[in-house]
Amino acid sequence: MKPESGLPYGAALFCGIEPAEQQKLLRCMAAVRRSYDKGEYIFSAGESAGRIGLLLSGCVCVVKEDYWGNRSILTRITAGELFGETFACSGREKLPVSVVSTEKSDVLLLDYARLMNTCPTACGCHTKVIRNLVRELAEKSVRLTEKMEHALRRTTKEKLLSYLSAEAERAGSSSFSIPFNRQELADFLAVDRSAMSAELCRLRDRGILEFSKNRFRLL
Repeated sequence: MKPESGLPYGAALFCGIEPAEQQKLLRCMAAVRRSYDKGEYIFSAGESAGRIGLLLSGCVCVVKEDYWGNRSILTRITAGELFGETFACSGREKLPVSVVSTEKSDVLLLDYARLMNTCPTACGCHTKVIRNLVRELAEKSVRLTEKMEHALRRTTKEKLLSYLSAEAERAGSSSFSIPFNRQELADFLAVDRSAMSAELCRLRDRGILEFSKNRFRLL
């Protein structure tokens, strides 16, 4: 795979690794590039957990679906980020979650076993990439803790304000955009969409916030 293929060399997995060495690693990890349309499943619950995805472009969500098809968004993945690595590293044989493309996306699929085992052609780089993978896992753990802080709030209002406050802090401004549409935000916070939309309107009417689509301003 050549650099012009669109590999995000700024991706955390390849931090500190030169482009030429990245190419060696991609060959070693049997990297396969694939494209997915909006709504298409990249990984499905029940599949083997032996592969890791690196998102080149687009956006995907890791989701948990129950028997009746109710969906909860666990996390949102953007270009340069990994997905599936937590379950591959855990040693699980099957995935307990699904990964869905929320817009047209390009993905690199990597063989986890090859990533973790050094080889004669790129063993030095393997040490770096494994270190980067551990750092990514730690970052994902921090994000999950943040999500739990929102989801564990008792009411829809409290969940919304907790999430929006965190996004404002992350943006460093009272005005910011969120990465979700209304249904995705409801799935992320594990609340009913209609109830959430009604609560947003009440918060707006009380002068607590303003919003237009996915753009918010805290007052």
